[in-house]
Amino acid sequence: MRTAEITRNTAETQISLSLNIDGGGTAVVDTGCGFLDHMLTLFARHGRFDLSLRCIGDTAVDDHHTTEDVGIALGQAFAAALGEKRGIERYGSFLLPMDEALVRCAVDISGRSCLVYRLDIPAQKVGSFDTELAEEFFLGFVRHAAVTMHLHQLEGKNSHHILEAAFKAAARALAAACRIDPDYADQIPSTKGVL
Repeated sequence: MRTAEITRNTAETQISLSLNIDGGGTAVVDTGCGFLDHMLTLFARHGRFDLSLRCIGDTAVDDHHTTEDVGIALGQAFAAALGEKRGIERYGSFLLPMDEALVRCAVDISGRSCLVYRLDIPAQKVGSFDTELAEEFFLGFVRHAAVTMHLHQLEGKNSHHILEAAFKAAARALAAACRIDPDYADQIPSTKGVL
């Protein structure tokens, strides 16, 4: 089982997180930010990742530090759980419709951090959540998971739908990239021999 436990304590957030990449999609999430909890719960379900996450953050200020630091911790957990990445498919992509929204995510578990973020979210807030923070979450994630991720919105007018499609597409693409290829289970999927 590819698992990791992360504890991250700063002056702004205290995070405890456990991840099982080979789980069944069970999530117990409490970040103090309801919309982020919703996104992470569906991320775990659609990626079939088991995720337990608690964050105590300075949400009295806003949700910025909580959202960014949760992305960082989740990225660290993926990196730790994947280890040397032996046998993984490495690449994954998914095109996800969510009502009128359509979002494509493509990932490469490359050891190189890059985010291409092409979401055009019309509302500044969904509930109390600042929609611009979604990019901060994904930036924190890719930088610490050491993955390349392209998120492209092809259609969409409803901000909730666009963000939900993005998190679900990212989960599905990551699940595909993390999957073990049984024909090459002992190999590193790179001509370099390391990822």
